[in-house]
Amino acid sequence: MPVTLHHVDQARWEADEQVRLDLVRIYKDAPQERMPTPTVEPFIDAHFNGRHFFACALFNDRLLGAVAVQEGADRAWWLSELCVRITTRRRGVGSRLMALLGEQAKQEGRVLRIETSSLPLADRVLLSKLGYRPMANPMTPAGMPATSDFVELDPQGKG
Repeated sequence: MPVTLHHVDQARWEADEQVRLDLVRIYKDAPQERMPTPTVEPFIDAHFNGRHFFACALFNDRLLGAVAVQEGADRAWWLSELCVRITTRRRGVGSRLMALLGEQAKQEGRVLRIETSSLPLADRVLLSKLGYRPMANPMTPAGMPATSDFVELDPQGKG
């Protein structure tokens, strides 16, 4: 399945009816426990109101998967709410989306990070397979074990 990377920002959201339909469908397919709001549209609006964007998997002029992207103060891209349409799950769409985003981040000298404290074990395993590694929390006091509640794409990883 030849999936390509497609960024959806506020301007594209407002200008393209098909993008709006596809992005809403993607997140309506998400398990409710994974969504930060009970309905999809407020989640999407809140993300755009924060001047963030969605990185999407595009195939045959349709968006099949998306991940919310927020730029950190250090230019790192923080990823959340990865979701793939039910009809295309288990076909590598999410993995391909994450790999394409990793390639773009590497080209732009960015780091990809994902908060892991609320992720199920299966998602953590997938992130590990994709090359994401736990990072030491810089706020950990000296002499204490380094712990982290996020992972970062290993520059030598598969991304």
